Amino acid sequence: MSDIIQLLPDHVANQIAAGEVVQRPASVVKELLENAIDAKATTIKLLVKDAGKTLVQVIDNGSGMSVTDSRLSFERHATSKIRSAEDLFQLHTKGFRGEALASIAAIAHVELKTRQAHDEVGTQLIVEGSEVVSQEVVVTPKGTSIAVKNLFFNIPARRNFLKSNQVETRHIIDEFHRVALAHPNIQFVMYHNGSEVFNLPESNYRQRIVNIFGAKTNEKLVPVNEETEVVKISGFVGKPEYAKKTRGEQFFFVNDRFIKSAYLNHAISSAFEGLLKDSTHPSYFLNLTVDPQTIDINIHPTKTEIKFDDEHTLYAILRASVKHSLGQFNIAPVLDFDRDANLDTPYEYKDKHHPNVPNIEVDRSFNPFQEKQVSGKQTTFLKKQTLANWDSLYVGLESKGTQTQQDFTSVQFESEEQTGSIFKDSNQVETKQTTFQIQNKYIISTIKSGMLVIDQYRAHQRVLYEDFLQHITVKESMSQQLLFPVQLHFSPQEIEILRQVKEDLEHTGFLFSNFTNDGIEISGVPVHVPESEVSVILEQLISDIENEVPDSNFSPTDLLAKSMAKSLAVKSGQSLTVTEQEHLVNSLFGCKEPNMSPTNKSTFVTLSVDELDKKFI
Repeated sequence: MSDIIQLLPDHVANQIAAGEVVQRPASVVKELLENAIDAKATTIKLLVKDAGKTLVQVIDNGSGMSVTDSRLSFERHATSKIRSAEDLFQLHTKGFRGEALASIAAIAHVELKTRQAHDEVGTQLIVEGSEVVSQEVVVTPKGTSIAVKNLFFNIPARRNFLKSNQVETRHIIDEFHRVALAHPNIQFVMYHNGSEVFNLPESNYRQRIVNIFGAKTNEKLVPVNEETEVVKISGFVGKPEYAKKTRGEQFFFVNDRFIKSAYLNHAISSAFEGLLKDSTHPSYFLNLTVDPQTIDINIHPTKTEIKFDDEHTLYAILRASVKHSLGQFNIAPVLDFDRDANLDTPYEYKDKHHPNVPNIEVDRSFNPFQEKQVSGKQTTFLKKQTLANWDSLYVGLESKGTQTQQDFTSVQFESEEQTGSIFKDSNQVETKQTTFQIQNKYIISTIKSGMLVIDQYRAHQRVLYEDFLQHITVKESMSQQLLFPVQLHFSPQEIEILRQVKEDLEHTGFLFSNFTNDGIEISGVPVHVPESEVSVILEQLISDIENEVPDSNFSPTDLLAKSMAKSLAVKSGQSLTVTEQEHLVNSLFGCKEPNMSPTNKSTFVTLSVDELDKKFI
């Protein structure tokens, strides 16, 4: 039998490695930005076209590469970051994965320009599908510029799996945020389709957060600082009243590297226990500095998950640090609900004593019952009854009590005026209840063949969905004016999303009186929409549009109607009156598709009499 095992060609091996390294354009952005940081750049520019499908270019002013290094950088397992296996546990850099540039070059057209500071001219390399097309001497600024064009040009199947431009742009911005937040000492600039999206100057950590998420973020931040032998923690957490329905503003950085950790996230959530509303999540921007030998970064291909040597100790320290910060800045609740927070002693003055304690003089000889001589006249503040005539106070008391008792026997009470009614007495009207609510979740309704069990949340979603969809399509809706306009603050990216759906929102009943780069002002809301739910609705809408829920096949109008229906529908656990139950059931079966919710889930099930009979056999 002939041999069947063979070595793969390099270009095939690189394409296989690319499946691990490059999942979407955001993966290319992450690799190139981290390489620029490792090159000790102080200014990094990111240029993106068509959500990275056409172009992803990173320009830095770092150390640059020589002619040999520029050629070797596209070879597999080539890196300047490690020399031995032991170096994997002493990592102080980011892009240590050797296949990164080789994998990118295998599935795209790459153009590299680089020059070191002591060289007069630089090097230009053009690589297409792992093949070096040209290598030339070129005049270029100090540093490196890598342009990745036509991603997945030779793997059309992978390109078809990419989401819409809006979703892919959202992923790129997320990666940009993660890298920019980890390095506030570096200037970052981002352009998308020729327009500037971010321009983040070199700053401190708080200012970097404010520059990314908007000026109003500054008042939401509570500093966290703790240093122990195990870990050094620094950063900020958001105040509980600004908690959001989504997890967008949650960032953990370990040794300046963004990570995801459900375990550490639970530590934050437990620190906020009792301070948050239901289904809301706190914001946090926390930097953890630990010994590189106590962590393992290589447990996940994207390096976003880390294995800690002592997770339990880290959990306890992190939880205690956040709790301490919340208490230190008077965020945690106290038992005295009637206190005036303005009279509280600041934390830093807890153990200090005031040098000049005021003296309070008291006239201990003062007696309000004694007689006092005022301007030649004798004035008595209060004359006390002498013990001799105390019994005179009770003279005639018995007779008064008897008279009072006799008077009450002849008291007549007024009766309410009796009026006739053209309707029957309500007690005489026979009422027949046709719906029942079980566990504040399901509504039972009878039919000829048996009964219906209706999910109230899904049913109400269907009713609201068709209602909103009709209003948006017909462009006619009822709106109720607010006595005081509602002002809401969002990040610049979220404001841009709201601008895109502003017209459709107005067709549902929203009225916007002002739109700025960091907030909006709402002067009117749709009928039956509580003012308190406005922020929840818009946050949910932004989250759905960013993640394109349920998928990209639906129009923005459909997505808007689904998102608003999901936010305003009657939740499971909410008690409904008989009238509300009957109205919901009637409205459901007045819909075009009452069987399914907007997310294609059943709104009700039918139980026939035969099925019920079988249960008792």
